[in-house]
Amino acid sequence: MTNLEDALVAVDAGADAVGFVFHEKSPRCVTVETAREIVGKLPESIEKVGVFVGGNSEGVAETIRQCGLTIAQIYPRKSQALNEFFRNFPFRVIPAISVGLIGQDEVVGFHLASSEREKVVAALIDSGNSERPGGTGEKFDWQRAAGLADQIGLKLVLAGGLKVENVGDAIEILKPWGVDVASGVEAQPRKKDPEKVRAFGRAVREADKSA
Repeated sequence: MTNLEDALVAVDAGADAVGFVFHEKSPRCVTVETAREIVGKLPESIEKVGVFVGGNSEGVAETIRQCGLTIAQIYPRKSQALNEFFRNFPFRVIPAISVGLIGQDEVVGFHLASSEREKVVAALIDSGNSERPGGTGEKFDWQRAAGLADQIGLKLVLAGGLKVENVGDAIEILKPWGVDVASGVEAQPRKKDPEKVRAFGRAVREADKSA
């Protein structure tokens, strides 16, 4: 989210959470001040998620505090150990996995100690790679990720190229705990299309009923 109007439309459409990107290379990057202003006008029941690429745990935690966010979504750098990042991290976390980093027998770079799993809400899988970890707006082969939730022992949030026309198929194939959409409901970069947002919400609810 980059503005209050879009965030309120998402809430009205039934979103359980709204996200704020703090990665400078993203076209949807927002400042701490913008995020804090929007968060302050959202219902308390809505999860407010900060999206980060790399960074150190202290800096991420401080941004979460300053903005009044409730969850940190982390795209770890390849060299970054998740267990080290999460150790003593005071907030709930959604670690993100780029589909391009999924190996045949293991999820590259994704190994969480049991002591750190308590703070993990779910794992997000996105259509990225080491160069661009997420936010590509591109769909990936959902069958490739089938069974991933069982493999890593966590609930799954699906992102990457989702839109009204395909989210039902995605839910049917992967049966994720949640879905994450951005470009698929945009009128233009940084601005959502209210009708697409509402239609996406309806499509998710319909698919959820039959999943």
